Amino acid sequence: MSKDEKAAAGHEPQKFQIQIDRTHFTVTEPQMTGQQLRQLPAPPIGADRDLFEVVPGGSDKKIGDSDVVEMRNGLRFFTAPAQINPGREGRLQEYPRAPIS
Repeated sequence: MSKDEKAAAGHEPQKFQIQIDRTHFTVTEPQMTGQQLRQLPAPPIGADRDLFEVVPGGSDKKIGDSDVVEMRNGLRFFTAPAQINPGREGRLQEYPRAPIS
C-alpha cells in the first residue's frame, strides 16, 4: 500500500507543506479556516493584519477568519496591514514651494 493510500485509508494523516510570510509549516488537516491558519505562526497573526492566499497569475484572495481553505502542497499565504494610512488623517502632506529665481 502506498503512502497516499495509507493516508486515504486513515492509517497516516496526509501532510501538506504550506507557507505563511515565507515561513514553512506542515499541516495535516485537509481543510483549515482563516482563524486556524492565523494560529500557526508564533506569535499568531493579529487582528491588525489581513491574511491573503497567493493566487499565481491572478488576484490574491483575502482569507477571512471563517473562510475555509482546502489544503494542498505548495499553498502560500502572506499578511498585510489591515488598514493602511496614507498620511496624517488621510491628507497629503503639503510642502512650501521653493522661490523661483
